[in-house]
Parts: sequence; structure tokens; C-alpha cells
Amino acid sequence: MTRTHIGTLKEKIGEEVTLMGWVDIRRDQGKLIFIDFRDASGKVQMVALPFHKEAHASASMVRPEWVLEVTGKVNARPEKNINANEMNGTVEIEILAVTVLNEAETPVFDIRGEGTEIGEEVRLKHRYLDLRRPRLQKNIRNRHKVLQLIRNWLTEKDFIEIETPLLAASTPEGSRDYIVPSRLEQGKFYALPQSPQQFKQLLMTAGMERYFQVARCMRDEDTRGDRQPEFTQLDMEMSFVSQEEVIQMNEALLIKVVQTLYPEKRIQQIPFPRLTYNEAMEKYGNDKPDMREDKNDPNLLAFCWVVDFPFFEKTDEGGWTFSHNPFSAAKPAHTELLSAKKDIGTILTTQYDVALNGYEIGGGSIRNHNPELLKNVFEIMGYSDERIETNFGHMLRAFASGTPPHGGIAWGFDRLMMLLENEPNIREVMAFPKTGEGKDLMLNAPSTVSPEQLTELGLSVVKK
Repeated sequence: MTRTHIGTLKEKIGEEVTLMGWVDIRRDQGKLIFIDFRDASGKVQMVALPFHKEAHASASMVRPEWVLEVTGKVNARPEKNINANEMNGTVEIEILAVTVLNEAETPVFDIRGEGTEIGEEVRLKHRYLDLRRPRLQKNIRNRHKVLQLIRNWLTEKDFIEIETPLLAASTPEGSRDYIVPSRLEQGKFYALPQSPQQFKQLLMTAGMERYFQVARCMRDEDTRGDRQPEFTQLDMEMSFVSQEEVIQMNEALLIKVVQTLYPEKRIQQIPFPRLTYNEAMEKYGNDKPDMREDKNDPNLLAFCWVVDFPFFEKTDEGGWTFSHNPFSAAKPAHTELLSAKKDIGTILTTQYDVALNGYEIGGGSIRNHNPELLKNVFEIMGYSDERIETNFGHMLRAFASGTPPHGGIAWGFDRLMMLLENEPNIREVMAFPKTGEGKDLMLNAPSTVSPEQLTELGLSVVKK
């Protein structure tokens, strides 16, 4: 018999069905055995009656989290037993036959509750169990819905989704890279991408015009509630656009996500308010202000844009480094200063960030597509000609080949989902996150490798 999903049972009253899923709860009342049964589509109450002897005997043996195939009849519940608050509160399955597909050991923790009372290390070590709890099922399924809406929306706007490499060259763009040793060229290393920044700009050089990617990014930095060693960006880049066009397009997409998939939430102000970097710092003391009128309202979303960032900031050694991204363009009124490499501290960039309830959820800029101006940026930061050529020569040559003006943005997708789902940290909206120390307790990573592997790579480990 074809499997029936629990979410469709209301349409099958009076029919015999075959269900496959997990035992949620079993309640043995002697003559009657009740089983709450679930699959990915929902939950239903089943009952084993004594005159179905084999089914009753089988039902008496099962335990929570066992995986079963159940054949039963879909009956309407008597009026007095209807539970309007349950998904299948108007129906009940009369069990006719039970086949055990897999037994289960007693779970190490209760998966029916929120899980907030359980130590996070225990939850992450047994993440495959933790993910069965309803809250995380909802979070991960809603994450898919948001991504699906975004993909469809961008496709309608003539964007194409393009995957970029995970093995690339290490470049000084900000955080520490995760590096990967080369077996064939011993002593040389790939780097895992902190973002697809250079690749997406090279796609504009290649004439793709509108690109997006749900990109995996890796940064070897200290973690906290809204950061992980590897995370997901919604990445996009567009040719022949202005700052205003990028802002308006992304604002429209964020509004579409909220109004379509989170109608219970209220966006505080549309259009989103805009502040300069100086205004944000003077009024709120940071560049990702929490502008909610009522911080006790969990369904209030206060988006805002922050613009006019300083291009450069002083390093501890007294030199200059970029404040956001070396590939950003200066604001048009400040291009001459960048060209002349003077009054460095006053140069403003075309960087724009979008903040939500005190978190930066996205950032981008109109890019510097002029190779001479880009070289000036690196020279201001003290890079030698040799270093510029080694790390960025390919970008300078690409921009000299006829690269259109372009700009883009990257959303911190995990942070956005954390806020939409009212979760305290991004680990609650990721399927397999690391701990706060960057460890995978389920797979026991990072881990040692065999001496043979190290020899093959030409490496040795020096213990401190």
C-alpha cells in the first residue's frame, strides 16, 4: 500500500492508510494503547484496540522514537474527544497492523520540549536527536522556505545562481583564513573562502551582469552568539547599478520575505530609515543601531540602512586599513582624494549596511572597478608592489580588461533567520553548527590525522 503522510489525514476519513514515522509518546491504558505518531508532515493520535490482537500486542512492545510502519483506519473522533488545537485533532487512527522498521535506544534527552533546559554541548553531540524537536524542525523548514522565496524572487529579476570555488588563494581581506595543504604542490596551500568577493566581481567582468549565490563562508575567528566558523551568506552582485538601486532592491526583497512568510511580524518603518555612519555613532553609539520603539515586542522588526562609512581607519601601528572592504569605491565626491592619496581619514566609501534590531544582517558597496584606484587603496594600506601583484594582480588585470561599474551586497543569512525565528543565537537555525569554541562534538572535529596523511602532504605537527 502507498504511504500516506500524516499531514493529509483529514482528507482520508473512513479510508485505510499506511503511515511511516516515529513513536512520539506511548500511553498504555491496558485495553487501549494510545500512540502519538509523527512524520515530517505532522502528528496524529493512534489507538490499538484489544480485538485487533496482533496489532495490540505489537503496540504494547513499542517505545518512544521507534520507527514504525502502521496500517490503520482513519476515524473521525467523537465530538467530546475533538481537540481543535491539534493538527489532527478531529481524527484518530485505529491501528490494524504494526511493523517495526527500527528500534531505538532511550533518547539521552527529551526531544519534545524546547530543549533550552539541556546543556548545549549535550544537544550538539547528539544533534541528530536534537533536530527532531518541533522547534528546530520549524526553524530548519522555515529556513528552506525563506531561501526558496529568495531564489524565486531573484530569478524573476534576471539573476542567475552561480557556484564559486571553495578552494582559492589566501588573501589579506580581513579575518584569518582556514588553509588547506596541497598534496601535489607540497608547501603550498589553498584557502577556504571568507566570502566569494573576488569571484563575484570577476563574474561582473565576465558579463554575467546579475549573480547570486547561497554561499558557504569560512572565517577562523573567535565565535559568539551570532557568529560561527562557517556560515551562510546570501551573496549578490549587479552590473550597471547605483547605490540607490541596490538598496531599493534588497529592501523590497526583505519586505517580501517578512510579509509573505512571517505575517505575524510588523516592520516598524517602510521605507527603512537611513542614517549616516556619523549619525548612527552619535545617536546610538554603534553602526548597527537597535531602533525598535518597543524592545519587549518579539514580533517588531526595525530595519535601517547605514551609509557614508569612512573608507579607511587607523591600525594599532599607526597605518591605514580598510574599514569594510578594499574593493569598495569611494563616494564620487571623494574619488579625487583617493586618486591623489591625500586626506585619507576624510574619504568616505559607498559602503551600505542594513541592520535589524541591533544586528548587522547585510553589507555591500558599489565596487571600485578602476584598476589604478584599486591599486591606490592597497598602496595607502602600505602594500608593496610585489605584494599587490601577488595577492591582487589578477583583479587589476581583470578590471583593466573592460569591467563594468558594479555593486552588490551579502546578507548574513543565519543572523537574519535567528531574528525572524526569535532565537537567541544562530546555532538554533543551523542544522549542524559548531560550539562556541568552534568544535563539532558530534563528529569530534577538529581531530588529529594519521602520520601517513601528514607525510603525504609534506607536513609535520609541532606541539607547543
